[in-house]
Amino acid sequence: MGLFILRRVGVMILTALCLTFIVFFLTNLYPNLEKLAKSEGNFRMPDIEVASWLGRNGYRTPVDPEVLTAYNTGKITAEEAAASVNTGFDIRLLRNYGEWLGILPGYVIEAPDGTVNARCQQPGTDLADAPRFCGILQGKWGWSTVSKTSVGEALAPRVANTGFLMLCVMLLMVPSALIVGVLAGMREGSVTDRSLSTVSIATTATPEYVSGVLFIAIFTSSAVGLKWFKGSAASAMDNPNFENFFLPVLTIALYGMGYIARMTRASMAEVMTAQYIRTARLKGVSFPNIVMKHALRNALIAPFTVIMLQFPWLLNGVVIVETLFQYKGVGWELVRAAGNNDIEMLLGISVISVFVVLVTQLISDIGYVYLNPRISVS
Repeated sequence: MGLFILRRVGVMILTALCLTFIVFFLTNLYPNLEKLAKSEGNFRMPDIEVASWLGRNGYRTPVDPEVLTAYNTGKITAEEAAASVNTGFDIRLLRNYGEWLGILPGYVIEAPDGTVNARCQQPGTDLADAPRFCGILQGKWGWSTVSKTSVGEALAPRVANTGFLMLCVMLLMVPSALIVGVLAGMREGSVTDRSLSTVSIATTATPEYVSGVLFIAIFTSSAVGLKWFKGSAASAMDNPNFENFFLPVLTIALYGMGYIARMTRASMAEVMTAQYIRTARLKGVSFPNIVMKHALRNALIAPFTVIMLQFPWLLNGVVIVETLFQYKGVGWELVRAAGNNDIEMLLGISVISVFVVLVTQLISDIGYVYLNPRISVS
């Protein structure tokens, strides 16, 4: 088992590097960096000034000093200077990725006017006191251009809010889905099976943005008159209760519950037709004992993997629900960061997402081995 886990961890690290590099590459494409430069500087900046700003701040290779001097002295026009700007792939992207990870020392760039810009230098501190490495591995997540604070400080309360939301969703979704699936699969083809299967398919086929809007219209507005809940979960961040927190939890749980229930139902129906179940029936074992002592454990092998896969899916589901209900978690922060081109925040959220996906997959693999002794880990 130890070697099995070690191999899985190795694959996880390699996968994490590949995924984070893809996200880093996409977020650092020139159009995104151009919008960042203009939002931090001036929206009317010409291309040569955008390239100069990106070079001074370590995002791209610095502009040729001769071109920049000629432009500043009026020897060439902005259009002529822009012709020398590289808007395609920049080899510095690879170094930037290493600096962001923390395996390469942070850049120290001296501008033509003599000012020095260093990645690892904190505002108000001396450059000599700045560390050489300041990346993810050192716990330095970068600076959020929207929150005007470090990404780690900005993300910490968002992660806590989303974690609590996901916990409540799982506590409602998993037991409900397993009960529905087991009840439907115990007697395949019965009225109970068909009824519960229809409900499960209906909930899975209804996306969160549809069910969420319907719940708000029915249970929070005067259109129907059932003002049982609040249409916003903003107050739930400080004081979560049934009134302001149940609707977002129910919206996410219903969508995932149908899929888990269908998988549990299919697994339970297959187990109930197995030879050892028929033998137990012929020996006179009661039906409840057959279900609880013989069928249930084997029927839960497949749903366990599906349940663990719900954690990565929840990170996608909360984007819609948190935005809809104004609940400021990771999903809400992701929408805000994407809308405002907050590159460092987007990268920080991608790290959290990759970590959750890989860890849940590792737990799923280990749990599957324990539940199914027929699987070899050698």
